[in-house]
Amino acid sequence: MKKTNPIPYELIIGWRYTRAGRASGRNGFISFISGVSMLGIALGVAALIIVLSVMNGFQKEVRDRMLAVVSHIELAAADGQGLADIDSLMQRVQQHPQVLAAAPFVGQQALMARGEDMRGAQVRGIDPQRETQVADFMQHISPAALNSLQAGSFNVVLGAELAAILGVQPGDSITLIAPGGQVTPAGVLPRLKQLHVSGVFDSGHYEYDATLALMHVEDAQRIFRLTSPSGVRLKIKNPQDARWVAYELAEQLGADVVVRDWTRQNRSWFAAVQVEKRMMFIILTLIVAVAAFNLVTTLVMTVTDKRADIAILRTLGASPPSIMAIFVVQGATVGVLGTLLGLAFGLSVAFNIDVIVPAIEHALNASFLPRDIYLINRMPSDPQAADIWPIALISLAMAFAATLYPSWRASRVQPAQALRYE
Repeated sequence: MKKTNPIPYELIIGWRYTRAGRASGRNGFISFISGVSMLGIALGVAALIIVLSVMNGFQKEVRDRMLAVVSHIELAAADGQGLADIDSLMQRVQQHPQVLAAAPFVGQQALMARGEDMRGAQVRGIDPQRETQVADFMQHISPAALNSLQAGSFNVVLGAELAAILGVQPGDSITLIAPGGQVTPAGVLPRLKQLHVSGVFDSGHYEYDATLALMHVEDAQRIFRLTSPSGVRLKIKNPQDARWVAYELAEQLGADVVVRDWTRQNRSWFAAVQVEKRMMFIILTLIVAVAAFNLVTTLVMTVTDKRADIAILRTLGASPPSIMAIFVVQGATVGVLGTLLGLAFGLSVAFNIDVIVPAIEHALNASFLPRDIYLINRMPSDPQAADIWPIALISLAMAFAATLYPSWRASRVQPAQALRYE
């Protein structure tokens, strides 16, 4: 009894056509175009994976460093004044199951001056013991500097970049110039206060390291003439749930308290990153599209070259759909191989970019990420399956779509006309 081949002959012939162009010396140009198409698809897929992974990593890195400094949720008085009975308010909000800790604070803008150097700063008055529970960056402050923030000491801990700009070190003194001058017979004079620099911190986020100054909450109240802290900083279990937790707290506390979560405070930055990510996806997808549609040229030339083979297959009983399937297999093989190569190369780079980029920077003696521009000084990467799967599927779909027209033309070849001049 004759055995039947379990593999359809369309797959066997299509795969043989794919290999034959490379193995033999014939049709070298067709093989070259096919290789370029495969390489183009691979590079396009790899570029998409690398770029989106870097953008994800950049967003995650900046977000994590930002959340180490800013409040997950912030409570403030609706009238812009200090919050009354702040201890009672903190006890109420800490009863929420998502709230881990609460700490009072004073937040004001001021000028820091030393000699001729002057810099705007965000002055944050804190309770050192409570602040360590709501802000992760406090771990980067030495215990001695943290303990120096005592009420009445008028000590200040500066961000490392701010200290460098002012040219101060722990032990030096700086002058704080508070907004709202003091009225005297000679006119309005600025309110000045001499502060002692007791330490510096490095949060890893340039924006905060260059602007933030910490002092005891009671000292800040005296300097800015406040009767109570400006508000309360909250830390919650999952920062991604900050929006709905803030909504629940706003309903619980009423209209007298304004509740702001970190997503609203930094909405424009995150919205800009999302728009850039979508645009990069569209632009780089066009690279994959150009490479995929090079397959049209490859298959048209292959069909022209294989007209005699097509005619013989038709005379042996092959149907037009079978002929079409043969060339779909040939084109799809190039698309699949190109996509797999792109995935392998892109993921290899994305997972090892923290090693590759420093090596390139060292070789070129250059820095790709200046901290004062990009907020961080190393290239992050965060490959996500939600990005990688669509990239692979779009690449395969484009390659498959590019094979349809040439394959259809192959199925329309008439055996008599094809063999007339053979």
